[in-house]
Amino acid sequence: MPQSLNDIQRERSRLQLALSQMDDLRPGSLVDRFLKCGKPTCRCAKPDSPGHGPSYSLTREVEGRTVTKIIPPSAVGQTQRQIAEYRRFRELTREFVEASEKVCDAQLHAAASSAAQEVRKNGA
Repeated sequence: MPQSLNDIQRERSRLQLALSQMDDLRPGSLVDRFLKCGKPTCRCAKPDSPGHGPSYSLTREVEGRTVTKIIPPSAVGQTQRQIAEYRRFRELTREFVEASEKVCDAQLHAAASSAAQEVRKNGA
């Protein structure tokens, strides 16, 4: 059963409210890295050593180029929350656009139905 215009508008309003309550957000992917320093006498040179680390980097694309920021270990949890909030923002935005499009379509349909009724009333 198709949703009524009022139901769709309520859903769009709910999404708009959720978008207005977004917290800090940031795009990108957070990765942990272990690196070998290259010094032959360092503990990381041993075959079973994972290397130094972890160090954390946030990678994202900006104007077609990959940008990497080093994230301090103390900020990893906060950065993960910001990335999750960004993904939530993208999903809410997608849903908001879909709901808005449904509202627009329903309004078009209502206007067309109203015009058709007016033509029938006037016998034209």
